[in-house]
This record gives sequence, C-alpha cells and structure tokens, in this order.
Amino acid sequence: MQRTAQLHRKTNETDIALTLNLDGQGRWECQTGVPFFDHMLSHVAVHGLLDLTVHATGDIQVDGHHTVEDVGIVLGQALSQAIGDKQGITRFGSQLMPMDEALALVALDFSGRSLLVYEVALPAAQVGAFDTELVSEFLRALAHNAGLTLHVKLLHGQNTHHIIEAIFKGLGRALGQAVALDPRRSGVPSTKGAL
Repeated sequence: MQRTAQLHRKTNETDIALTLNLDGQGRWECQTGVPFFDHMLSHVAVHGLLDLTVHATGDIQVDGHHTVEDVGIVLGQALSQAIGDKQGITRFGSQLMPMDEALALVALDFSGRSLLVYEVALPAAQVGAFDTELVSEFLRALAHNAGLTLHVKLLHGQNTHHIIEAIFKGLGRALGQAVALDPRRSGVPSTKGAL
C-alpha cells in the first residue's frame, strides 16, 4: 500500500507543488523562497522519516505570510490524503524535544478534530528575515487541513532559532510516530470505529 500524496495548489498569492511519502527515509527538497522556513521543513522530513518535496512561489516581496501559511495548508491536505482511512495507524505522537537550551513539547492526534493549542512566547519577532509569528500560522493551517489535534508548548528557551527548531524537530518526530503502522492493529484506532 502506497501512502503517498502529490498536490498542486495555485492561488493569486502562491503556487505550491508538494509530494509526501509517509513511509520514507527522511529525504527532502524544499524551495519556498523563505530560506529559514525551508530549513525548518527539512527537520520535519528528516526527524519524521517522511520524504517531502515542496516547490513554492509566492508574493514574498510582500512578506512570507501567504507562502508559509499556504504550505501549511497543502502539507496538511497531503497528510490527510496519504494517511487515507487511518486503518492501522498509531494515531498519536508526542515528543519532548531539546535543542540546546530550548525544550519544546509537541503532541498530536489524528483525531479528525482540528485544533491548535500553541503556548509559545518567542523572544524575537524575527530570525533573519523570517517573521516568527508565522510559526503559529503554519501550525494552525497544518492542523486544520490534516484533521489534527496539535499541542505545542515551550517549556524552556531563550534563543528564538533554537525554540523554533525544537518545535519543528518535535513536530517531525510526533508525525512519524502517529502515522506509523501498528502491526497489531487491523482497524481504525478508536473505540468509535471511525476517525
């Protein structure tokens, strides 16, 4: 069974082509025009063992907002498509992720109930040219379009780059856990029999 997705989304603000393989090896190629964001997406792929390609063009002459948010939309849709009917998945994933002095908790559930709980106070408004408020915009778009309940909580941190990197690495690990197939499970991981 191939658990893959290939999507293309074009609007007046962005043009995004994305491929995803849930059973990958952590290979990635991300070109969004927002270099720091590309770096963060690479962590999701590598630490989640997801093969991910993202080619995006957007109105970055305005700022990175539309590009970052729309990549979240398309990646969320790709996760939903690739995971299919959710038969046999682990469903839940969580990671307590250190990155030097930063420590972030990422926990998620492919519940079908979209929710982001984001308890992160970032010390700086920018890392290089990247607006750090876009982290929550990306995560919200991802959760909404993937049908994820997603909790992100900062436990400690002083360096904004380290904090964001801990979040994205933790997201990758948690996604990798949640989409993994449980060899003991034949159906949907829910007492309701549906997700």
